Amino acid sequence: MSNSTTFTVLYFARVAELTGQRSEQWSLEPDLSVAQWLTQLIARYPDLASAESRLKVAVNQFYVPRTHTIQANDEVAVFEPVTGG
Repeated sequence: MSNSTTFTVLYFARVAELTGQRSEQWSLEPDLSVAQWLTQLIARYPDLASAESRLKVAVNQFYVPRTHTIQANDEVAVFEPVTGG
């Protein structure tokens, strides 16, 4: 695909451990919502399934709802919330 449009995904903390990487490029599908992308993420990395309900997503450094549409060249960060004690 020479005209493929992509977005960057950053993985943090335990999510990076479960995916085995800190970042990667994903091909962008038209009208791809965060919820749809998370489904694809879990399919690619099944070890994340147990954390799916806790995963937080930020696009271009802002938290977004799962209805948010990912755009070309976005930076999507995925992580679990961190709590202190």
